[in-house]
Amino acid sequence: MNLEQETLIRWQDAAVEIAEHGRRLIADGLAYGTAGNLSCRVDDRVVISPTSIPYEEVVPDDLWVLSLNGEIVRDGTAAPSSETPFHLAIYAATKAAAVVHTHSAEVVAVSATLENLPAIHYSIARLGGPVPVVTYQRFGSDSLAAGIQAALGAAGRPRSAVILQNHGAVTYGSSLREAYDKALMLEWLARTYRLALQIGEPRILSTEELDEVTAEARRRRYAMGTGMGGGGR
Repeated sequence: MNLEQETLIRWQDAAVEIAEHGRRLIADGLAYGTAGNLSCRVDDRVVISPTSIPYEEVVPDDLWVLSLNGEIVRDGTAAPSSETPFHLAIYAATKAAAVVHTHSAEVVAVSATLENLPAIHYSIARLGGPVPVVTYQRFGSDSLAAGIQAALGAAGRPRSAVILQNHGAVTYGSSLREAYDKALMLEWLARTYRLALQIGEPRILSTEELDEVTAEARRRRYAMGTGMGGGGR
């Protein structure tokens, strides 16, 4: 097998994984209809979901392959995701291997009411701490991409998740599975915070407490990117 054949196989593997996780977006309540999108980086290329095709109908050949500058390397169906600009911005600014964009209900509710999702549970340390809400910008715009890129590295505390005002959320990881797991976690955290508010004023973890969680996870050699230990582990 030559290098070109190997590359094509890797693109196809990424496309299969994205199509499978796209169907999970709907089943897990992280999106509806054709909302949301996913991508994977394969060396200096990005495999990304198409726009406006229901996830249950998407097959691997529908996906697009782009350069890191957004140039089309291999055609898919319809067009590349309308949110391609922020996917590329995240890959340019981080070591992300995959990006997941969701429109989940609990997170959208947070996006319309809060400036950040506070540290209601220690697992938020896996996302880099409290999750900031990026000021509303039109979907697909360069200004939205710039806002996401800035928020991920704000205050010298890198994050792997941001919430988009009146829109949704974005997570990234070292694999599509990790990025997707973070999207699920973010929705759970948003729901947990809402439930806590219904009972009373929630206690929020401090930066020092989150740093302690991170240090302990590293001491125990838990992978902060793929899962964190805790009392039940």
